[in-house]
Amino acid sequence: MEPRLRAHYQNHVRPKLQEEFGLTNPHEIPRLVKVVLNVGVGDAAKDQKLLESIVEELGLITGQKAVVNRARVSISNFNLREGMPVGVSVTLRRERMWYFLDRLVSTAIPRVRDFRGLQTRSFDGRGNYTMGVREQIIFPEINYDKVRKIHGMDITIVTSTDKDDEAFALLRELGFPFRGHVPVQIGAVA
Repeated sequence: MEPRLRAHYQNHVRPKLQEEFGLTNPHEIPRLVKVVLNVGVGDAAKDQKLLESIVEELGLITGQKAVVNRARVSISNFNLREGMPVGVSVTLRRERMWYFLDRLVSTAIPRVRDFRGLQTRSFDGRGNYTMGVREQIIFPEINYDKVRKIHGMDITIVTSTDKDDEAFALLRELGFPFRGHVPVQIGAVA
């Protein structure tokens, strides 16, 4: 079964972006490449159970096993030694990426308290968008009773374009609720 958001992209977003930016080559049309979720864990060296719980939670959220990132160099001021765990990350591509983004836009973001829209200034100048999530419990897959510690994460959406305005138009048409912009409705849940 094709992901709902990818079908919306193929049928509605691609033609609209091609017309909006006057693109003649179909390979120029902006598309999503990957989504990277990253959690920094400063206390991982002291608390191994915390690290394991974060790996498990990211696995539940994404449906893919998380990778533990380790320090490459030692920094004595931070009591950091080479090889110590410092974070956890997951890179999503293809179907898992589309399913995750659909759940993020339609389920998780509306659960954020006092949500006023996503920042439009969070593009990096090369067409990639990074947003921060303060609590992992906005995802319905997380059981609040089993959470060891509330933590945030960074979600980076990498696009094929190197222009922020094209990437912004792509994400806006995919239904991301940016500040001051009415989000696009994707269609009924199948």
